[in-house]
Amino acid sequence: MIKLFVGLGNPGPEYEATRHNAGFWWIDALARERKLTLAPERSYHGLVARMQVGGQPVWLLEPQTFMNLSGKSVAALARFFKIEPCEILVVHDELDVVPGQAKLKRGGSHAGHNGLRDIHAQLGTDDYWRLRLGIGHPGVRSEVIGWVLKKPLKEQRDAIDDAIARTLHAFPALVAGEMDKATLLIHTSKPPRPKPPRREPGEGGPPAPA
Repeated sequence: MIKLFVGLGNPGPEYEATRHNAGFWWIDALARERKLTLAPERSYHGLVARMQVGGQPVWLLEPQTFMNLSGKSVAALARFFKIEPCEILVVHDELDVVPGQAKLKRGGSHAGHNGLRDIHAQLGTDDYWRLRLGIGHPGVRSEVIGWVLKKPLKEQRDAIDDAIARTLHAFPALVAGEMDKATLLIHTSKPPRPKPPRREPGEGGPPAPA
């Protein structure tokens, strides 16, 4: 089961609405849904909340170390409470996924994401789960830093918020350790495509009203 949910981002009001803080947005939404309050915990270098699910403690964490040192916070909490890497889910922004979509995976490369890079280093392994929230790519590699540290357009933010709302439906499966079910929920939770206009059989004129 997932015992530690981590959202990645940068602390401070100047970063609050930037794409790089999508992980914080997810944890904030989960905390609101569960009526939890994240509070500063110096020992774990972050904002922390705890709940009981099925008699087991489950932690929410937003590192306050700035993105490049995210692993310092994650490792401190995980080691103190003896949480294994495979029991950790890190929620983060993903350039290679479009806004409105999300992907769940276990292990693999940090792909240049500095938050994941430090978590790899501090845990000493890549064997933890990631929920990748799509923020899209600027199209040019040299513009990536500016892209992640800027606010998304309204339609992009709305799409990301929709993805967050949908992927929260996988929370019960995640804490139950039903990772196949969680993956199915997350990977198939895409906005429905609009239906094509309905036409009467054999009609070649304008579409019939719905």
